[in-house]
Amino acid sequence: MSMALAATGSAIKGARKLGGSDLVVSEACLGTMTFGVQNSQEDAFAQLKFATQECGVNFIDTAELYPVPLTAPEWRAGVTETIVGNYLNSIGKKAREELVVATKVAGYFPNSPVAAERYVPPKIDPMPDCRLDAVSIRTACDASLRRLQTDYIDLMQIHWPDRYLPVFGQLEFKHDNIRDNDVPILETATALKDLMDEGKIRYIGLSNESPYGVGEWIKACESLGIRDKLVSIQNSYSLLDRRFDADLAESCAHYNIGLLPWSVLAGGLLSGKYSNNNKLSSSTHSSKIIAVTNDSRFQKYPEYMSRWSPATASAATLAAVEEYSRIAQENNITPSQLAIAFCRSKRFISDNGSIIVGATTLEQLKENLSIFENDEPLSEEILEAINEVHMKCRDPSCSL
Repeated sequence: MSMALAATGSAIKGARKLGGSDLVVSEACLGTMTFGVQNSQEDAFAQLKFATQECGVNFIDTAELYPVPLTAPEWRAGVTETIVGNYLNSIGKKAREELVVATKVAGYFPNSPVAAERYVPPKIDPMPDCRLDAVSIRTACDASLRRLQTDYIDLMQIHWPDRYLPVFGQLEFKHDNIRDNDVPILETATALKDLMDEGKIRYIGLSNESPYGVGEWIKACESLGIRDKLVSIQNSYSLLDRRFDADLAESCAHYNIGLLPWSVLAGGLLSGKYSNNNKLSSSTHSSKIIAVTNDSRFQKYPEYMSRWSPATASAATLAAVEEYSRIAQENNITPSQLAIAFCRSKRFISDNGSIIVGATTLEQLKENLSIFENDEPLSEEILEAINEVHMKCRDPSCSL
């Protein structure tokens, strides 16, 4: 695995350029969406320090919507950015400049508590809509900069489109859901260009997009002369959701856009801890699967990410998880490590992307990041076994 040196000489683990840009990122990106609900600021600081100071991670991903789940009583949009901002302030400007900080602006969300938190004090009566028009993009960016306590955002991503699109595990495009008031992509791209011209944003990325959307974004950015600034896409990708493998992989390969996969552990389901086959033999492996506790995501929030929650996931999803857990056990790694290693095997990540890895405990984060210390790729035999499971029922957690 390659290493690069940041400004002060600290190593970036698995350094690569994101997309076709000059933005150098680590192979692992620290996901922060639990900061502020399942993780306190103290927990978050411990994870940030471990990832960036001990594991060579220079890439941090957050969003104005975070933390999640939104159903948590203590949820408030922007809290995660505030915690990350407090950390950036604590390490100082020079150390912050060695990090790549990514955030996201929310897409279409009427009467939104997320948009309300863009203002001080929050606008709550009535709450404004989340849209991707020029005013909303600027307001969201300024709010993120304020909370992150930084002068610039390295990567500003569109969290989901303004137009109707089946997202978050939905497979079927429903024509009756098309709206006639979409904010044009060109307007959104123009607003982002203006912010780049002002030095507030360095690069832009997409999230939860389709091949059509990627093509439209390419056209808009080419017309504005910022084609080289569109560098990434953040879509769901895991052993349970491999939709990116086909059309989107082709689009992003041609346009040199790197994937930042989210939920590579399917919300924790692929960690194996909810599986019936959740005890790796200590005689064949030095570590065991981390046990479920009352604070585990699907114990505390069983309704969250219902397609992956053990209480509501499909029988096919749970059966696939059992099979992947078995493959991991037979190959002396944990299910979490198998799931992450599988993502590492994909060219649309290894060439110019980064794997978003999050955790609710430091122990989990250590397990998840440990696989990046191993330069040996998954064998063809393991990949074949994975594909056999996949072909029994493709993307079982996605639905019509």
